[in-house]
Amino acid sequence: MSKDAYNAAGFYEFVAEKKLMGTRCKSSGELFLPPRPFSPSCSSGEMEWVEMSGKGKLEAFTVTLFGPTRMVEAGYGPKNPYCVGIVRLDEGPAISAQILGLDLTKPEAIKIGTPMGLTFIDRTEGEEKKTYIGFKAT
Repeated sequence: MSKDAYNAAGFYEFVAEKKLMGTRCKSSGELFLPPRPFSPSCSSGEMEWVEMSGKGKLEAFTVTLFGPTRMVEAGYGPKNPYCVGIVRLDEGPAISAQILGLDLTKPEAIKIGTPMGLTFIDRTEGEEKKTYIGFKAT
């Protein structure tokens, strides 16, 4: 099972279960999200999975009119833009994800520091169901 390896495959298995998991170095205590198989600061490979709270603050964002094929197929485009941002979690790590719950018609009103909460986005791509990480303004 790939959850035994501290890598992206294990991470996405947890996302499919609607869990946001990072890794923590057992030597230094550093948290990583996305997960890492070893600590870049101490080179330790002694890692463990840690569930994140999913609470944080918006650190950066962009409103996108023209996205990749999978976003166009999900219904996004010039008349239905979407927002992608970086959320700094309360635990420290930051992660990129789709941002929901903001007025995208007025991007100038979106504020850095807006509190965010984790949500999961289920999409069907072809015949496959996939789950993605998202955040909503709280």
